[in-house]
Amino acid sequence: QVQLAESGGGSVQAGGSLRLSCVASEAIFSRYCMSWFRQAPGREREQVATIDTDGSTIYANSLKGRFRISQDNAKNTLFLEIENLKPEDAAVYSCAAGGQGCYADSDFVYWGQGTQVSVSS
Repeated sequence: QVQLAESGGGSVQAGGSLRLSCVASEAIFSRYCMSWFRQAPGREREQVATIDTDGSTIYANSLKGRFRISQDNAKNTLFLEIENLKPEDAAVYSCAAGGQGCYADSDFVYWGQGTQVSVSS
């Protein structure tokens, strides 16, 4: 059973930046695409960014430019860098691994517990 553990969340002032990490318990990036999701209270879960097994990346259209997904294969670690944080970015950010793709919720087979990001204005 693969385990994913996020870290790096916290309370940041608007305009600041954060780097979130997601450590996998084993080397999976060559077999699973990886996505970051976020969910704010009272809102639907949103797929923020995806990195495929070939390293290609996809971002939610509304978030392009401020978010950057990357991974360190040697450390089994997925990253999400967020710049120019806005109050509306406040949410629990989670990483997930997709076995047959990273499109539908049913694609994702492993999920982390999430890390909280708070943004003060």
